[in-house]
Amino acid sequence: MIRVFKPSYDNLELEAVAEILKSGWVGLGPKTAEFERAFASFCNVDHCIGLNSGTAAISMALRLLDIGAGDEVIIPTMTFVSGAHCVINRGATPVFVDIDRDTLNLDLNDVRNKISSRTRAIMPVHFGGRPVRMDELKAIAEDIPIIEDCAHAAGSKYRGQSVGSIGAIGCFSFHAVKNLAMGEGGAIVLNDGEMAKRAKKLRWLGINRETWDRTNLDRSYWWEYSIDEIGVKSHMDDIHAAIGLVQLRKLEEANQRRREITLIYRNGLGSIEQLEMPLEETDDFVSSWHIFEIKAQRRDELNLFLDRNGISTGVHYKPLHLYTCYGSQPALPVAEDVFRSILTLPLYPDLTDEEVVYVINTIRKFYNDR
Repeated sequence: MIRVFKPSYDNLELEAVAEILKSGWVGLGPKTAEFERAFASFCNVDHCIGLNSGTAAISMALRLLDIGAGDEVIIPTMTFVSGAHCVINRGATPVFVDIDRDTLNLDLNDVRNKISSRTRAIMPVHFGGRPVRMDELKAIAEDIPIIEDCAHAAGSKYRGQSVGSIGAIGCFSFHAVKNLAMGEGGAIVLNDGEMAKRAKKLRWLGINRETWDRTNLDRSYWWEYSIDEIGVKSHMDDIHAAIGLVQLRKLEEANQRRREITLIYRNGLGSIEQLEMPLEETDDFVSSWHIFEIKAQRRDELNLFLDRNGISTGVHYKPLHLYTCYGSQPALPVAEDVFRSILTLPLYPDLTDEEVVYVINTIRKFYNDR
């Protein structure tokens, strides 16, 4: 079975994990700090705070902005559920906006229409790795903070700027299927030093000195610390950070391989009238190509045909406003229409040219035979 996503690991990740296990320090420690420095430099920001998931990153961003009961956060309906869940878990209300049909990113006009006196943040998702038009969004937002959801977009750039560095806070996921795959992990990136200090405490239950930091203190009172604000346990650990450092060194090459695969797909499938390809890159942006989604006529039949022929696919995503857990929501017609046709094709660095051609030929067979 050709999987839709697959992490790309080799002996370098194995050796990195073995080094941590041998060191005897596997929790939050020096390797996490090393990853944070490296990823902050990669994103061209002052601070990176390593966390245990992308969901924790979004939750932390909302907490740092003091978003709570009575507040609203604007979020695109076409994304994973964790972002909206985090908003609700803060006591706030997610306000869902429609999407742009071509990019699947949030519709900027709908954002403008949904801003109210209660809007405390806007949370764009760089869908599939394609950056949102951040300059236009910032003009619309004015003083409203922007939380960039970069879960799909490690390595993406908008007009030369790394995603995550453009808004107030950038949130990354390093889940096993992501471009930078730790297995589990996440991070926030930002330039605000006071927020960064607060985040470091909040990720470790509000404790003001992490365990590794206390190893270098006067041993007579090493157990002393203060807690001024209640946090949660959501920090990264050194095992995942070690994997992340290896993955970070590979990221640009891996994303280039993803770009090559998308070109093979585009050349092989672009002439099929029943399909619509995702937009190509322009001078304005570089995509991480986390997802290669097509819009396909008879999508459900095609999905089953591919599965019977050993090819996994995905649908990213069912619009959030259609889930009953969010209550009755206004219609968002573009997302509801696009949802019926989108299909995610296999895309990961270890996918061979031969496997990509097999996927293409199988799709061509489906439409030629029907």
